[in-house]
Amino acid sequence: MGTKRPQLTGRAAILAIVVCAIAMSLAYPVREYISLRRSIAELRAEKARVEAERQELLARDRQSDDPNWIKKTAKERLHYCGPGEKCYVVMEPHQGKEQTAVKQPAAVPPWYQTLWESVEAADKGTGRRAVTGKESVGR
Repeated sequence: MGTKRPQLTGRAAILAIVVCAIAMSLAYPVREYISLRRSIAELRAEKARVEAERQELLARDRQSDDPNWIKKTAKERLHYCGPGEKCYVVMEPHQGKEQTAVKQPAAVPPWYQTLWESVEAADKGTGRRAVTGKESVGR
C-alpha cells in the first residue's frame, strides 16, 4: 500500500542547481550595476557642485566689470583714498594689545661682529671646538 516517494527527486535537484546557477551568474552583474549607479550619482553631485562654483565665478567676473565695485573693493582691501577725500583707518582695540604683549626677540649682533669674535676666540684659544660626525671621539 504505501510506497514512499522520495522527497527530493532528480528533477527537483536539477531545478535547484539551475536556479542556483542563474542566481550566481546574476550576482556579479547586479553588484556592478549598483556600483555604477552609485558612481553616476556621485559624479552628478560633483558636476552640480562644479557648475555652482562656475556660476559663482562668472558672477564675480561680471561684478568686476562694474566700476563702482572696483572703487569700493579698492577702498576696502587696499585702503585706497580718492582725490579730495579724507580717509581713516580704524584699528581694532585688541590689535594694539596683542602687539604690546608680544615679546621682542633679543637683538642678534650683525654677522661680521660674530665672525670677528670667533676669530678673536680662536686666536686666544678660548673658543669652542665644533663637533662633527667625522672627528674621532677619543681626542
